[in-house]
Parts: sequence; C-alpha cells; structure tokens
Amino acid sequence: MSQPLITNDAITLGLFLVVLTLIFTTSQSERPFWQRLYTYMPSLLLCYIFPATLNSLGIISGEQSSLYNVATTYLLPAALVLLTSTADLRSIARLGSKALITFLSGTVGIIIGAPIAFSIVMALIPGFREQAIAGEYWKGLVTISGSWIGGSSSQLALKEIYGCSEALFAVVLVVDAVVSTSWTACLIWGAAHKDKIDSWLHADTASIEEVKQRILQYKETPDRPANLLDLSTILALGFGGGAVAHGLAYVISSRLQPYKIALAEYGLDPFTSNFLWVVMLSTTLGIILSFTRLRKLEKLGTTDLATLFVYFLIMTIGMRLDLSNLGGNMGLFLVAVIWMLIHVLVMLVTARIIHAPYFFVAVGSQANIGGVSTAPAVASIFHPALAPVGVLLAVLSHVLGTYGGLLTAWLMRLVED
Repeated sequence: MSQPLITNDAITLGLFLVVLTLIFTTSQSERPFWQRLYTYMPSLLLCYIFPATLNSLGIISGEQSSLYNVATTYLLPAALVLLTSTADLRSIARLGSKALITFLSGTVGIIIGAPIAFSIVMALIPGFREQAIAGEYWKGLVTISGSWIGGSSSQLALKEIYGCSEALFAVVLVVDAVVSTSWTACLIWGAAHKDKIDSWLHADTASIEEVKQRILQYKETPDRPANLLDLSTILALGFGGGAVAHGLAYVISSRLQPYKIALAEYGLDPFTSNFLWVVMLSTTLGIILSFTRLRKLEKLGTTDLATLFVYFLIMTIGMRLDLSNLGGNMGLFLVAVIWMLIHVLVMLVTARIIHAPYFFVAVGSQANIGGVSTAPAVASIFHPALAPVGVLLAVLSHVLGTYGGLLTAWLMRLVED
C-alpha cells in the first residue's frame, strides 16, 4: 500500500473543517453561480466527493486514518441524541390529522416500496437477481431508505448496522442524489399547478388556511447567543446521551449474542449488533428528552452542532471511497425510480381518500425524501408562513428514520431469500 501525501489526522481534520466552512458559506450564497452549482450538486454529495477525490489521488488515506472510527463511535450517537431531542412532537400533532396521515403514508410508501421495486427489477432484468444477491444490493438500498425517511444521520447509521460496502455505497449515493433531486424538481413544478391537482384530489384547502393562521399567531421567543454553560450543556447532552447508549447497548447486545443463530432465521440477527443498539438507544433517548425542558436548547444551536457532526461524519466516509472504482448500475437506478413512484402513488391515493390538499403531499413527501434542508423551501413556495410545517414534518422524519430503515431491511431480506 502506497503512502499518502498527508498521514497526520490533525492536518486532515483541519482541512475537512475548512472545506466544510467553505461549503456552508457558498451554499448559502445568493450569487447565481453557487445557486446553480448546488442545484445540480447538493452540498451533502459534495461532502462525499471532495474527500473521495483526495483519497483516490493518494493525498489522504481513508484506510489508514482513524477519523472515521472516531466519528462513528462518538459523533454519530451524539448527533442522533441532539437531533431527536429538539423534536417538538406536540406542535407536530397540532398540524392536524390530514398533514400527519399524508406524511406517514409517504413513509409507509418508502418502507413497502423498497421490497416491491426490488422484486420487480429482479423479475424484469435477466441476471439482476444473481448480481443483486452476490453484491448484497439490499444493504445499499437500505441506506437509501434511511436517507429518504430520516436523512443523512439515519443513512449513515444503517450503513454501519448492515455493513454496506464502500464501493456499493458510492454507487448508492449517486442513485440517491439523482432520483431524490429529480423528484424535488417535480414537486416544485406541481406547486405551480396546485389548483388543478387539488381539484383532482377533491381537496379541502381550508385545512391549509387553518395551519397557516395557527403559525402566524405563534410567537417564538428570540434566539440568544449561547454562553459557556449553554455549550457545555449541549455537549453534555449529546455525548452524555451517547455514553448512556453505549453502556446499555453493550449489555443488551451481549445478552442477545447467544441467540444470534435463532434470530437469523427470522432476519433479526442485526439486533445482536452493539452498534445497532447504540443507534436505537441514542434515538430513543433523544425522543424522551424532547418532552423535557432540554428541548429548548434548540434555541441555542443544538441542531446546528448536530448537523456539523453529521457533515463531518459524511466527509470521513467520503475519504474511504475510491472514485476510480465507481461504476454505474442501471438496475439500482431502476429500483430507485420504481421505488419513488410507489412512494408517490401511496401518497396521492391517501390524499384523495382523505381529501388532503397537494400542499400536504408535496411537503410531506419532501420532509421524507429531502429532510429539513429542503422541506421548508418547498413549503414556502405555497406561502412563506407555511415554512415551519416543512421543518416540523422533517424533524418527525428524523425520529422515524432509523426505525423505518430497520423495518425496510427486514422486508428486503425476505425478498432476497
């Protein structure tokens, strides 16, 4: 193995943080060049490509660096605790039944769509079944389910839980980015024709007005700069919660280890994994804390810090990818396209049955597929005051992401068998 140009992790760490700052700065720029760039090259994908390019050129080495292990062991559990602890589940419940039912139908569409699309493509393309089984494609598709339900943190957690290979993950990232970005464009196009779509759905648009007025009447307290105690508390919440999750996970996984063979017969052997329990317990602990006063730490930048952890973890995964081995896979693209169509179909049928407006379909779908970065943007196209609806539903998707991914994985393994 050749020696990379940079072998000091301290240098790599500093480089990654500088690049992240540049990405954050340019992605928020109003200049046309940067807006066009990030339309076709999402910031998350860029966070993979930059370190992957350095690794492919021999400038850094993902295999020799310890940053990835540090990020998955310490930063990911802390990020999960912080992200879910800020979920305002009471406000989400107050959005109304139509918004929640439409959103959840999209989540169900993603969960059941994966095995259905996988089965269809295996039946349509000769040799794809054998290729999929040999390449363990289901592990890569499971990470897409995590991305489409819970965002990057869930995607990364599921990658580690099921051991998706770096080569497969590189292909999956491209598939995920192309299909999800294309669907976002379709949702924005639909917003311009919402009246016709609402007419087809027999929608009761009065529910949107109710939500809009409720949000306009809601007065949030202004944010204030975090002081030393605030920062210490946020870090204690994240890493302390991660410590509790690690401790309990070791106990539970050790107790289940003797039953691994029996659990494998039902596709439940991942529950003997220590890392799976770390992820599940971190998420569950965060949800419990969201009902306490600690949720108010969101006003001090809890979500921003957690997002930084996730982006850094993404870069450490990117540094393990070799772009010279990246090849297209039309079978996986076809699976993702059919999968997305099933998600859309389930949402539209549900919306028509309950007479939900297209707004709930568009924002509910984007909260699942795009997450907190794009759902508010789609919501604001309908009315600026409705942007918080996108935020709340996207936060709910963070809560459901890992659990939905685990269920999807179980269904995918049944199909493959």
